[in-house]
Amino acid sequence: MEIIDAIILGIIQGLTEFLPVSSSGHLELGKAILGESKMPAEGLMFTVVVHFATALSTIVVFRKDISEIFRGLFKFQWNEETQFVSKIVLSMIPAAIVGVVFAEELETLFDGQILFVGCMLVLTAVLLFLADKAKFTNQPVTFGQALIIGIAQAIAILPGISRSGATISTSVLLGIDKGKAARFSFLMVVPLILGKIAKDILDGGLSLETEGIGYLSAGFVAAFVAGIVACTWMIKLVKNSKLSYFSIYCLIVGVIAIIAGLYL
Repeated sequence: MEIIDAIILGIIQGLTEFLPVSSSGHLELGKAILGESKMPAEGLMFTVVVHFATALSTIVVFRKDISEIFRGLFKFQWNEETQFVSKIVLSMIPAAIVGVVFAEELETLFDGQILFVGCMLVLTAVLLFLADKAKFTNQPVTFGQALIIGIAQAIAILPGISRSGATISTSVLLGIDKGKAARFSFLMVVPLILGKIAKDILDGGLSLETEGIGYLSAGFVAAFVAGIVACTWMIKLVKNSKLSYFSIYCLIVGVIAIIAGLYL
């Protein structure tokens, strides 16, 4: 892999991890347009590195929140911080179950299913539009809502459904404060990313060669910087009700994908 390829892939990973446009859906569309053989090759090690970079960027953006959470946990009390962590854990359960139980079925959806991707992008557009029109509230996340948001995250495994778009939209439609919705959505994915990285490491499929350090470092830095920019930007967009821009984008791309899937 060339350095420039690593930088481009890192930027794409950093942006699409937070912006509600569905990175998996765009990857499938890219494969259909460019052809499988023309897509840049990225090894498992590179994937792990850029995902770790985006997880780290989330931690940097929410460093104050995370610091407060840990201080609350160390008090060993059933306080606001321990409740928040419990809600995060609860929200992870649906995605973990779906990922394990339906792994083979999900793989078939990541095989040039352009029509399906288009339909899911349109669904993402509808969710973003509805969330953008929701009223402002000051309601925090409850345990029941955390589970529902977790189910939305599990559904977002499907190509074409944006993880951040689905979880934030679901949160806002449940009446949760938009700022709290974005905070919960971004923090809830950190354990999943770190867990996936740990699984890849324990599986023993990773290998690091000296000549690969250059492009791995480039990809890491690109994903980290892009992640910080996208995460910070997305928080402001959610608070200021600007999700409609992404709704329009997803709708246009989704309709084009549906037409392509039906007639090409």
